[in-house]
Amino acid sequence: MRESELIVRRIREGTVIDHIDGGRGLQVLSALGIDGGDGSLITVALNVPSGKFSKKDIIKVENRFLKDDDTNRLALIAPSATVNIIRDYKLAEKRRVALPNEIGRIFRCTNPDCITNSSERIESVMDVASREGPVLKCRYCSRILDVSRMDYT
Repeated sequence: MRESELIVRRIREGTVIDHIDGGRGLQVLSALGIDGGDGSLITVALNVPSGKFSKKDIIKVENRFLKDDDTNRLALIAPSATVNIIRDYKLAEKRRVALPNEIGRIFRCTNPDCITNSSERIESVMDVASREGPVLKCRYCSRILDVSRMDYT
């Protein structure tokens, strides 16, 4: 075996998130609520040398398949990521992460006076004001939100 080879066990069923910006893998795990509590195998490789980027992170999660909300969260943290769905050890689906025009139900507005934080139980919706950064704006109160400081629900 060559010294430059990465030794990581293949997964039978699950998701591989590749091309995460180097050093952001743990933030991705946190945002997706992946903590290993369900007993599934999780493999995390941080700061792996990459030809496309200087460094990248890779996450493999057995028995978990990303939903739309998960992909939206991922797009906020790692916009260049690739999601690979694995079935019976084979690549079943490959998709690039893309930031949608609006994001709902992922987090609450940081404005305590926003209607989404009232007792009326209105789900938050954030419009993407700019893809650079990115910059999000609450649809209800127009507050600009700092993605790097947001708590995911």
